[in-house]
Amino acid sequence: MEPLHPVEVRVLGALLEKDLTTPEYYPLTLNALQNACNQKSSREPVTAFDEATVSQALETLRHRGLASKVTGAGHRVEKYGHRLSEAMNLGRRELALLAVLMLRGPQTVGELRGRTERMHEFSDMDEVERVLQSLADREPALTAPAGRGRWVHLWHEPSESPEPASAPSSGLAQRVEALELEVAKLKQQMSELRRHFE
Repeated sequence: MEPLHPVEVRVLGALLEKDLTTPEYYPLTLNALQNACNQKSSREPVTAFDEATVSQALETLRHRGLASKVTGAGHRVEKYGHRLSEAMNLGRRELALLAVLMLRGPQTVGELRGRTERMHEFSDMDEVERVLQSLADREPALTAPAGRGRWVHLWHEPSESPEPASAPSSGLAQRVEALELEVAKLKQQMSELRRHFE
């Protein structure tokens, strides 16, 4: 599985979440997707992506077959959706767990059960663990156990692969990810400025 940039992980996670929680508003316009990526609740870290950053991530995800542009009757503006169900043969339970892991980082089984309630109601923690293990047993693996009873998704670059982590180093990983997002945003703004002055 080819790793995704943190911005792409956030965009894909937001598409998954909105598909499962508010199907009446899904697929999403670019503006709605930008708002979903940057919302203040249920996100770790909170981001401030501009439209160009989200659009660029969408293009990459489309090239990888993980997102699609939805056109046709009833859509006055372009809308976007994920293709994870078809691309990887995943059901609602798997998508719900991946969405929370992608939007909120490493989680315990209990946290995952509570935070997926609006997307899929798991009967108990054993069911959550079974689904997580089935995702970990896939080829390529989509989840893995991490330190302190938590689970992680495996979409990130190899440097962000799970390993038993103490609190300080997991805090450092979050800070690094936030800085990477900021650098990506600055690069995008620089290229826009260059185009403006050419």
